[in-house]
Amino acid sequence: MIADKELDARGLNCPLPILKAKKALADMTSGQTLKVIATDAGSVRDFQAFAKQTGNELVAQDTVGTDFVSVLKRR
Repeated sequence: MIADKELDARGLNCPLPILKAKKALADMTSGQTLKVIATDAGSVRDFQAFAKQTGNELVAQDTVGTDFVSVLKRR
């Protein structure tokens, strides 16, 4: 999936992937998508909760090798 912006959060542990994603989304306009690549397995669950709490849409989640990819759409 092609996203408007990509964030490499590999090697970062909770809560850093979420915090960096929150900051990146703040600089984006409504409807744009952010692809976050993380190596922390907890990020899968964290991004699900983050989407519910913030109203941003979790468009997709996937595991590619050792990477956990989440795609969020800015509300």
